[in-house]
Amino acid sequence: MRFEDVYEDFKEKKMSCEDAALILGVSERTFLRKRMRYEEEGFEGRWDLRLGKRPSNRSADREVEFLTKLYRSRFEGFSVKHFYGFYKREKEALGGPKRSYNWCRLTLQRTGVLVASKRGGPHRQRRERKPMEGMMLHQDASTHQWVEGCMWDLVATMDDASSEVTSLFFVEEEGTESSMQGLYETVDSYGLFCSLYTDRGSHYTYTPEAGGPVDKSRPTVFGQILRRLGIRHIHAYSPQARGRSERLFQTLQGRLPQEFKLMGIKTMADANRYLKEVYLPRHNEEFRCKPADNRSAYKEWKDKASLREEISLREERIVQNDNTIRYEGLILQIPPSPLRHHYVKTSVEVRKYLDGNLGIFYGHI
Repeated sequence: MRFEDVYEDFKEKKMSCEDAALILGVSERTFLRKRMRYEEEGFEGRWDLRLGKRPSNRSADREVEFLTKLYRSRFEGFSVKHFYGFYKREKEALGGPKRSYNWCRLTLQRTGVLVASKRGGPHRQRRERKPMEGMMLHQDASTHQWVEGCMWDLVATMDDASSEVTSLFFVEEEGTESSMQGLYETVDSYGLFCSLYTDRGSHYTYTPEAGGPVDKSRPTVFGQILRRLGIRHIHAYSPQARGRSERLFQTLQGRLPQEFKLMGIKTMADANRYLKEVYLPRHNEEFRCKPADNRSAYKEWKDKASLREEISLREERIVQNDNTIRYEGLILQIPPSPLRHHYVKTSVEVRKYLDGNLGIFYGHI
């Protein structure tokens, strides 16, 4: 009825096409199409011809049933985003129409399989990412029941600019050696980077007072390794400062236990193999974001043997009268050398490598 009034005013040139479209709340092109249709056949009470028609992309009952059964039978407890990746691959294998993440989410909520979560939380200020990959990396660990009955530590190293995870593995308990392993895997695969952002754990830093500032004049073993490599060590003084790491672990805690259960994984060795071969490439493909600058701050480390030497535990020992030293409950015998008659009472350096092997050095020998 309103269209007819506006149309009559338009025909009598009491208002322009632009004004008529503005009153009806449509574009000038839509008003043109509506008046052409009105002149040819009239509306007969139907302003929109789509009303009462079945949408061409409407999902069939069997498709909705397939979605809900798939979730309940194999993916109970998965978040919608996590489940959607598996569902999408299943659909591609079986064929049929492609469905969006939003359709999947709304369908699961409409059928009562999932309940919509409420929005909320404290207001936080966003910290801008570094513009270039390799400028700053985060390293942290999360203790969680990743497999039923097993509390493991998951050690992750992540690039700040792109959120790409450069190293990810499980250990019984995080410490100096696990941090060294994450550092080694990152430098070996990506190259030397500029800075590393960590918490103030005892294996990372020395703090004279609990919760106090870091004593940078007394670096830990791991801190000494970073100095040898020329990597700047940045210390976090609040949980909020490690927000990217916390969000990463939130995602991993929501996904990995479900996938391990789905794949029947129960041992740490199988879990680490799954992380390296299956999960990590898929995670980086899904969550990696494009840095502001396409250039890279990583510097390739070509000599793998020297990297092994640099990322090693180093301690000094005094050689005993029988040319032996003691290290971690072991007695290590120094063999005869053409360079010296003996090493008694000399100070030597013991190096422990990530593979568990030991080396004894005197000067550069």
